[in-house]
Amino acid sequence: MTDVRTDPAIDLETHLATVLDERLAAAKEASRRLARATTAEKDAALQAIADRLRARVGEIVAANAADLEAGRTSGLGTGLLDRLTLDERRIGAIADAVLDVVALTDPVGETVSGRTLPNGVRIEQVRVPLGVVGAIYEARPNVTVDIAALALKSGNAVALRGGSAAERTNAVLVDVLREAIASVGLPGDAVQTVDDFGREGARHLMRARDHVDVLIPRGSAALIRAVVDEATVPVIETGAGVVHMFLDQSAREDWSVDLVHNAKVQRPSVCNALETLLVHADAAERLLPPVLERLEASGVTVHGDERVRALHPSAVPTTDEDWATEHMSLDLSVGIVDSLDDALAHIRRYSTKHTESIITNDLGNAERFLDEVDAAAVMVNASTRFTDGAEFGFGAEVGISTQKLHARGPMGLPELTSTKWIVRGAGHVRA
Repeated sequence: MTDVRTDPAIDLETHLATVLDERLAAAKEASRRLARATTAEKDAALQAIADRLRARVGEIVAANAADLEAGRTSGLGTGLLDRLTLDERRIGAIADAVLDVVALTDPVGETVSGRTLPNGVRIEQVRVPLGVVGAIYEARPNVTVDIAALALKSGNAVALRGGSAAERTNAVLVDVLREAIASVGLPGDAVQTVDDFGREGARHLMRARDHVDVLIPRGSAALIRAVVDEATVPVIETGAGVVHMFLDQSAREDWSVDLVHNAKVQRPSVCNALETLLVHADAAERLLPPVLERLEASGVTVHGDERVRALHPSAVPTTDEDWATEHMSLDLSVGIVDSLDDALAHIRRYSTKHTESIITNDLGNAERFLDEVDAAAVMVNASTRFTDGAEFGFGAEVGISTQKLHARGPMGLPELTSTKWIVRGAGHVRA
């Protein structure tokens, strides 16, 4: 593919306006065909995607290796490098996730509500595809397949901007997707990319209201904010994960050690990983030593406030910035608070409204935490790592919405549909 950003023979602005509009118009046309596709047709396309991912694993890994080398050279952070990495095992897991989508119920055509009026007119509210779903994300090639699979099952086309860090990997994955979809008689144009236009392609995608029905950003807080601020296409905002866990005075030691460790260490680069641990002052001497010793044994750098450092001198001092930071690494901000009220106040100030958890044996504290914390997922005595479409039974996920309109939390198939009202009469006129 010619790189239009560096070819001097190409007027980028003119080329962008024509070629990208052609691509997005093709996606729009493909979305009309997908809206009529049967569940069997869509499932056949998903099976073909899974098969081709496995068949072309060597090509995908080779492209990914080139992206990883470029990322290391450019100083890409550890967390983003982890998200970027695809190996045979991860590609197999992506293919399995596609097959999980096959097993999910097709939402298109589902009747949400319906009734017959006294005059005999029948009214039904049914699920319909959104149309063309745009996605802007960074260093996450698995998202390329996840979004395409969910969009396909829900009758939508996709227009993708996967970022420069994963450009080689995504180019192969997009080719896999288009080839697989076309192989079963559905339009390969249902999957489009703007990656070869770089940031200008992303800007065009954000403003393509004639072709794109909704835009979903996934990535850093800076990326999400830029999309929200610049887009004229409607945006479903997914959020960065400044995720908290609060150990109250009644928290069990064994649960505290295991849950904090799992939430922070299992995969620190993802958005549901723990970033801030708050501990009740009355439990700090009992809980902090075993919790922090387990974390440090796994390579975690503890950033502690003054009271934490008094109990755990190896902690580095926290800064105001730490409390608002999604580290995406083996770093954890730790603070001691005097009450549940103080914990709730801290969470209100710094939460990105993604996932928050309390570890407690006090039912009243648990219920108050569930009632008062404003987040997409609120948990009691559970690792924050459970906020995930697969764990929630949705198969793959498009993202985790932290806003309150249209969708909130992990977004699966129903969240990629809208509804329309169908009215059936027999010559009825309004009285």
